Amino acid sequence: MTAPSNIIEIAIPLYLDKTFHYLVPDTMRELAITGRRALVPFGNRKLTGYILDKANTSEILNLKEIIEVLDSELLWTAGELLFYRWIASYYLHPLGEVLRSALPAGINVKSRKGSSGDEETPLAGGKSARHEKFYFPESSQNITRQPGSKALEILTVIKDAGEISAADLRKRFGTCTPQLKRLTELGMCRMEEREVYRDPFKNFSTKRDEPRILHTHQKWALEAITGSLDEQNFAPFLLYGVTGSGKTEVYLQAISHALNIGKSALILIPEIALTPQLTSSFQARFASGIAILHSGLSDGERYDEWRRIRRGLARIVIGARSAIFAPLEKIGIIIVDEEHEASFKQSEGLRYNARDLALVRGRMEGAAVILGSATPLVTSIHAAAERRLKLLELPERVENRPMPHVELVGMKGQKEIFSSSLSSNLTETYENGHQAIVFLNRRGFATFLVCTDCGKTLTCPNCSVTLTYHRQRRQSLCHYCDYAVPAPGICPSCGGVTLSELGAGTEKLEHDLKELLPTARILRMDSDTTSGKGSHERLLSRMNEGTADILIGTQMIAKGHDFPKVTLVGVVNAEASLGMPDFRAAERTFQLLSQVIGRAGRGETAGNVVVQAYDTTHYAIRAAAEHDASGFYKQELEFRREAGYPPYAYLAAFAISGLSEQTVEKHADLTARLLMQLKSELKFRIEVLGPAPSPIYRLRNRFRRQILLKSANRNDLHRLLSLWRQQTTIVSTVRISVDIDPVDMM
Repeated sequence: MTAPSNIIEIAIPLYLDKTFHYLVPDTMRELAITGRRALVPFGNRKLTGYILDKANTSEILNLKEIIEVLDSELLWTAGELLFYRWIASYYLHPLGEVLRSALPAGINVKSRKGSSGDEETPLAGGKSARHEKFYFPESSQNITRQPGSKALEILTVIKDAGEISAADLRKRFGTCTPQLKRLTELGMCRMEEREVYRDPFKNFSTKRDEPRILHTHQKWALEAITGSLDEQNFAPFLLYGVTGSGKTEVYLQAISHALNIGKSALILIPEIALTPQLTSSFQARFASGIAILHSGLSDGERYDEWRRIRRGLARIVIGARSAIFAPLEKIGIIIVDEEHEASFKQSEGLRYNARDLALVRGRMEGAAVILGSATPLVTSIHAAAERRLKLLELPERVENRPMPHVELVGMKGQKEIFSSSLSSNLTETYENGHQAIVFLNRRGFATFLVCTDCGKTLTCPNCSVTLTYHRQRRQSLCHYCDYAVPAPGICPSCGGVTLSELGAGTEKLEHDLKELLPTARILRMDSDTTSGKGSHERLLSRMNEGTADILIGTQMIAKGHDFPKVTLVGVVNAEASLGMPDFRAAERTFQLLSQVIGRAGRGETAGNVVVQAYDTTHYAIRAAAEHDASGFYKQELEFRREAGYPPYAYLAAFAISGLSEQTVEKHADLTARLLMQLKSELKFRIEVLGPAPSPIYRLRNRFRRQILLKSANRNDLHRLLSLWRQQTTIVSTVRISVDIDPVDMM
């Protein structure tokens, strides 16, 4: 028996492992098609559902009817749905939640239950912006009736302008709705409502730029990429270029070739902080047809950019990790800039990795995928060695500029934040009219406060971390849950009033640097100073314009930025990230140091770097200081092989959390036992590590334990996890999440 044509399959954005079938009323049959959303009854609620396809079933008993089709345009294509299904399968995540993540924030209808029943309201982000325009019609010339005096002034302005928006009229005349209404009724002006795009580029101004002459290695890289574009087959590349080697120019010229053959381009960047400079480069080269997608946009701006892409008005999309879902068609090239960055991994909900999904989408689209970095992932280097990625190397800087000279300074026994070497270099750089960057990957004034009476530190009551002292805020703050107390304050343990500052953050660096160089123009760039809209752009533009002398900051200043006047970089506490309980600690330290070292000497003047560390002998620190990437990768791969970590194994991490410590411990043990039983029955060679307390054992008042799975076979790992899902039971008081290919082990 064939399936009736009025039954459709719908995905609901809830944590459910299945899709649902609904009946379509005859009046909606032509509207209820794949790619649209429908309002559906679900229990005693009404929810947004995603129409997937005609249902492959003839069972119509107890099926409910959809209430309404919510869209007139398609929100996703068949190819995009195939991509979403792959994501749901690989990351073991409900398809409805994948679709919700892929669509712009605020597009869904929310259902809330009140005293009068359910009421559906579209969220603000799902509405297009509409402007009222008033204009002076020719027919009004013959109208003899006269308005009052304010209305006459308004009419004169409309007549002189030809047409003008209601917003502009209100700026000039204040409240004028009654007058506009009366003028319209009299036929003396007409009102027209128009849809407009909210423009995130309205504050950008750029000069036109022309393609630059490429050096030899850039030419070779570009020829390889354009060759694959012409063949229109999937081709994955690793563009491995030292800092300042001209990777961006290769990107730009490769994209230009893609556009010339009728293709579009998707560019993924790791952080919002990198958007202004990269966007400026693209605007200068391509002028139009560019859309940006990142969390710094308002819901309305993001929705408008999404619609421009969906309607084919943008052929270049630049964005952070969520831009991997951009509804871009005819993709010819996907670029993942700074491919090594951990921020491409989503840390909660749908825990996808945009860097990895770029390769998946590129394969589905038959596109060239370029993973670019000065410090590639260890796994990428290994993949290139095995020819799973084609290696394109840029081993020298543009115009043969030298790599900066690096001085390692041991800080054992030193009490001052700045060594004498860094202090003298900063003074000399400032006096010579050059710029400097000082890097410390910790914000705040002091790492923590300690009571001089009882010796105890101020800790967060909700998380297993110390509170960071912020002098300007006069608070001690938890950087995980935002718990704050007045500072310096009183010791909660003994009531002592003398609290000493230990450690240093970027706020402390700024304070000490102002004492060292009182007349210097100093900027600080961390999450405390960049919370406002447009703050990244304002700070970076001051460095580019030369109206700032020294930039202090955390890792957001370490990569991607090109400041030609920066001739000095100082690194404080270089080994800070080595203490993290993560097998990637050395890799991340090497990457971070190499990136920040590379900010120096990118202009005509050679660069100098002072790296301060208590232990200057660690191989990650020495390799970064000596520009010895090959030596680092060789040693790190040997460690990974011996320990059985990626690229020699695949990982999955279980996170078990709850408000009761005993309940969490019990369910973590039950989960581990079930995993051990399943692996034994299947005879899989999978290592089950744990359960063990998470490094941050208590977070936002929840106790946390974790289990790590390691396997040399990816398919075995996924089969085990699928069986676990089928046999596990959900406990409302405990959260259990599975992270495929985890990046953050904290």
